[in-house]
Order: sequence, then C-alpha cells, then structure tokens
Amino acid sequence: MDRMGTAELEHVRRVALALPEIIERISHGVPCFFVRDTRPICYFHDNHGGDGRISLWCPASVGVQDELVGSDPERFFRPPTSASGTFSNWVGVYLDTVTDDADWTEIGAMIEEAFRLVAPQSIIAKLDRR
Repeated sequence: MDRMGTAELEHVRRVALALPEIIERISHGVPCFFVRDTRPICYFHDNHGGDGRISLWCPASVGVQDELVGSDPERFFRPPTSASGTFSNWVGVYLDTVTDDADWTEIGAMIEEAFRLVAPQSIIAKLDRR
C-alpha cells in the first residue's frame, strides 16, 4: 500500500478500534476493520485502483448512499459493487478532502453507524453501556 494516507489511517484506526470487539486486519490487500473478525465495518483505501485518492468505504442504511452522494459528490461516492453484490449499499468518503475536526466527527459517526448496522445486538449493548 502506498503510504500517502498514513495520518488518515491513524484517524480511522483510533475511531474504529475504540468500538467494542473490533479488530484490524488486511482484507483484499487493504486495512479493514471487523466486528469479531467476521463482519466488516469499513475498508481503508489508499490509491485504490490507482485513483490517487484516500478513501473509506462503510456499509450504510438504505437511502444513505443516495442522500450523501447526491448532496456532496465531491466528498462521497458509490464504491464499486462486487460480482456478489457486496458494497451495493455502502458509501465511500474521500478522506483527502477532510479539512477539520468537524469532518472527522462526521466520519466517526459514519463508522459508528456502520458498526451498529453489522454488529450483533450484544456487542452494540456494550457500546451503549459506555
């Protein structure tokens, strides 16, 4: 992986690993964060397919992808869907456009929402008890 996004990965890592039972490992050649090593909450991409961008892909509720991409296509995008349909309801956000703490707060909320979409209720309860 090209290391142009080292600072961005550290931001994502801090947010994701603060959630209960999240682990980080390489998946499909990129850093990915999983609940209990099985359910991905986000993929970090640094120059994905040679696009020269730093981005994060997260699962999203139905309609969120269209809402975000429609409202700000310079920041949000539709990740390419795999042959099996994976990523069809995910949303991508370009991290190389992050300018301030408010942006990172929004990205943190996206990661937490992704966690809430894929984690079992027993693990979500651990987050809610904090």
